[in-house]
Amino acid sequence: MFFKRRLTHCTDEELMQKIQQGSEAALTEIYQRYSIPLLRYFTRMLWHDADAGQDFLQDLFLKVIDNPGRFDATRKFSTWIYSVAHNMCKNEYRRKENKESIVIPIERSSSDVSNLIDERDFKSRLDFLLETLDEESKSLFLLRYEQEFDLARISDILGIPVGTIKSRLFYLRKGLSKELGEYKTILKEG
Repeated sequence: MFFKRRLTHCTDEELMQKIQQGSEAALTEIYQRYSIPLLRYFTRMLWHDADAGQDFLQDLFLKVIDNPGRFDATRKFSTWIYSVAHNMCKNEYRRKENKESIVIPIERSSSDVSNLIDERDFKSRLDFLLETLDEESKSLFLLRYEQEFDLARISDILGIPVGTIKSRLFYLRKGLSKELGEYKTILKEG
């Protein structure tokens, strides 16, 4: 065949049907759509370890290749793939649960930091704070503010009611805003 049919017009769910029928082109298309945001998600969830993020991304797509029938066609593909990614991270947290975590406190300067702080310092402090969160809170934050998923989608991914998501986001924002008060930053409500 001289011209390959492009699959960019297909929905994710249609691509998964094609993957179940053995289409490599459909797998390539799904990978192109999801590899970068999933890599970012894994890397952030796994202590900013880019190598671990890459390994988990590869493992996730191996699961898709080895057993595409596990996809629940009644669900939205993006919700399903992020649920699988979330569960992989949850399992990794459990695996490392027995290891002692070390938290290094950041000293606050008594000088007028508001004129000296730049966006990089803020991001560094936020990253530090995210590392101190439990796995579920960290995942909730990343899904809402980095992936920009709506509450219903996060509810489907985490298996938590929307009302609980709203409540947890409220307290998470409140806690982070308190810790980041020196930056005069308020996380927008979601």
